[in-house]
Amino acid sequence: MRKKRNRAEEPMEVSMTPMIDVVFQLLIYFLVTFSTPDVLAHLDISRPAPDSSQTEPRTPPKMIRVNIYEDGFSLNGRAVSKNELERILNRLAGFSKSQTVLITCAGGAKHARLVDVLDICAQAGLNKLTVVSAE
Repeated sequence: MRKKRNRAEEPMEVSMTPMIDVVFQLLIYFLVTFSTPDVLAHLDISRPAPDSSQTEPRTPPKMIRVNIYEDGFSLNGRAVSKNELERILNRLAGFSKSQTVLITCAGGAKHARLVDVLDICAQAGLNKLTVVSAE
């Protein structure tokens, strides 16, 4: 016959230390990986320039036309170099970044020239772009 062992029944205890460690590790993980959205970066705030009452407002052209040829660029019908194009587009973007840029690419023009114009427009902050292929 088998004898029963008399054991005093001890109450089971749950150790809280490992649970607290896991909670703190999760807390640290979420604090480290949390990124706050930069709300102020998306606000379009335009302040008037000092002495803006003395300068006369100039209106920029409604649409900027950039033509890309095999041998160069033209801006609104005038032949320009890449550096001139960049300088003029930056100046025009200073008036209004909501202007539309119509980019007409000739059939024989290299794709690199189109990418250059797109990069220049992006750096100037001009986002309304229309690309047309001309033969």
